[in-house]
Amino acid sequence: MPLENKNEFNERSILQPVITNTNEGDEDESFDLDDLLPIIGEFGKYQKLLVFGICLPACIPCGFCAFNQLFMADTPEEYWCKIPELLNITTKEQRKFLAIPNDLESSDNGAFSKCQRYAVNWTEILEDTDINYIEPNDSWPLEACKNGWEYNTSEIWSSIVIDFDLVCERDIYPTIGLAALNVGGPIGVYLFGLLNDRAGRRTSYFSCLTTLLAGSLMTSLSTDFWTWAGSRVIVGLTIPAVYQIPFIISLELVGENYRSFVTVMTCTFYTSGIMLLACVTYLERDWVKLSYYTSVPFYAYFLYLFVMPESPRWLLMRGRLEEALKVLQTMARVNGHEFPADIKSRLEAQISRDKLKEKKKQINVGLPDLCRTPNMRLKTILITLSWFANETVYLGLSYYGPSLGSNQYLSFFLSAVVEIPSYLVCWFLMDCWGRRWPLSLSMILGGLACVITVMVPDAAVDETLYLYLLSKALLSASFLIIYPFAGELYPTQVRGIGIGVSSYGKENLKLPLVIMGFVSVLGGFTSLRLPETLHHRLPQTIDEGEEFGKDWSFNECCSCKAEPQVPSQTASYENLDVLEDNATSDVELEMKASSSISRRNRPKSVIDERTPLDNRRPQRLSKKRLVRQMSVMDTQKTEDGIMQLTHWI
Repeated sequence: MPLENKNEFNERSILQPVITNTNEGDEDESFDLDDLLPIIGEFGKYQKLLVFGICLPACIPCGFCAFNQLFMADTPEEYWCKIPELLNITTKEQRKFLAIPNDLESSDNGAFSKCQRYAVNWTEILEDTDINYIEPNDSWPLEACKNGWEYNTSEIWSSIVIDFDLVCERDIYPTIGLAALNVGGPIGVYLFGLLNDRAGRRTSYFSCLTTLLAGSLMTSLSTDFWTWAGSRVIVGLTIPAVYQIPFIISLELVGENYRSFVTVMTCTFYTSGIMLLACVTYLERDWVKLSYYTSVPFYAYFLYLFVMPESPRWLLMRGRLEEALKVLQTMARVNGHEFPADIKSRLEAQISRDKLKEKKKQINVGLPDLCRTPNMRLKTILITLSWFANETVYLGLSYYGPSLGSNQYLSFFLSAVVEIPSYLVCWFLMDCWGRRWPLSLSMILGGLACVITVMVPDAAVDETLYLYLLSKALLSASFLIIYPFAGELYPTQVRGIGIGVSSYGKENLKLPLVIMGFVSVLGGFTSLRLPETLHHRLPQTIDEGEEFGKDWSFNECCSCKAEPQVPSQTASYENLDVLEDNATSDVELEMKASSSISRRNRPKSVIDERTPLDNRRPQRLSKKRLVRQMSVMDTQKTEDGIMQLTHWI
């Protein structure tokens, strides 16, 4: 049964990238980028150059600047109170023997205290007694270190812990620094997500890159802990936004058949950057130089200003049709395809009409738009919960890697290497089973692998490392899925802010793994409630985002294989001349019949203003999907002169 939808048609009713003409007497046009891309190239030379030359390398700074802090804040295994009067003694062991008491709380017999010293006047003792005859006395009083510390620098000889004496009562400071990095994240992803949707993907990326490199430079120049921690907040503002923005650009440049491939490549470049960071940190142990080496090369990325285009999908959504047309024509030319003449003429006509009008007021969206309608609110909550669990556990495992095994550099490197095969397996599963079930299973199984570590004996260091690597591989797979899944669920109008908002134990090494395991399992189960996105086009507007998945049922939750879907009635209108000829559909016949009835009821003057529907070239169905048709049936006006339209679907 046809659906009738009467609404007052004014400028604010135009939703991009659907382009609809509002002028009386002009022909209604419609345009959908997902249907144009197969014609001008879904993943042609243009997209390959941009994705592999710009967007994928642009993901590397995120891993470098997020995880270099783990090695800048290294704590040596051995440290003890510094005794200035004894520094002329050449051997460290003798200095410790004379001035440092045994640590009675340590399980290691004979271990020296790290935070206490004998409270004696060494100047007087050395004046009265030959140093070779001095014997420490257990009856001597004890005091806290008051002149700093000495460190065993055989393995770690440079870090903020050594330079700023962040041990004993200040040993919480490195954790504060890590918290500072993560405090900036939620603020940054919202701010840059907002900028991403309002000012464009290109502007947002370079603003984010500038902030990242400024914070990294400040890190290198820090001479005290609080300046260093402040610089980490600035860097944290860009984590993970500096990774998300190139990913969104890549996702919006390619056709739907290549979204999984682009996602896998994005994560692969990101992980390759982490593997490279493991090599850099092994070769360079000076934390100041490490900060320089892991940030300075990315100043060259500002050369992208000359070649990185704006996302055509975002330009269409914002009504910047002239800029979008230039990008799309360049894409078609570089890909070796001819841009459809009818689409070009329609866009040019719309551009000309827009220039004659007053400048349209842009409809800005924000966080409230994610929660305004029931279905979008539910999806936002579920995506956020799933993303919180995924991001928390993935980052927790990444930060935790150097603490396991006998070599922190090798453990960190292996924790990155295991992600690569998981991406390849996940790529296959995403295209066969969709997004929802692989996401849920990888989070549940990865969480269980973390929990199982509690059953492993404390002495089984290698076995704990193996379970850790298994859980890291599984969680990295879910990390790969959550980005395109959220990108496909959120419409173009709020994709940047949606992804941004959603994303965001030393003695007992197993307890953190168990906690992260339970969080991962919980997040895996909640993700099953989300609708599947495989074989569905990207929603463009808030209304389309609200309708997508609204008819979810429990049977759909239990289904673990996604079939090609017919677009819902809220999908973007399509009116491409290039659609393949087929027989006229029942929908068209019904539209024509409805048109005749409506036209008989209208005044003759109104009928003559428009071309008869029956004289227009009939719309044909696409080979890939059913096409939603629209016909204008009523052109009455209100007393204010606002045109009223009736859409029969």
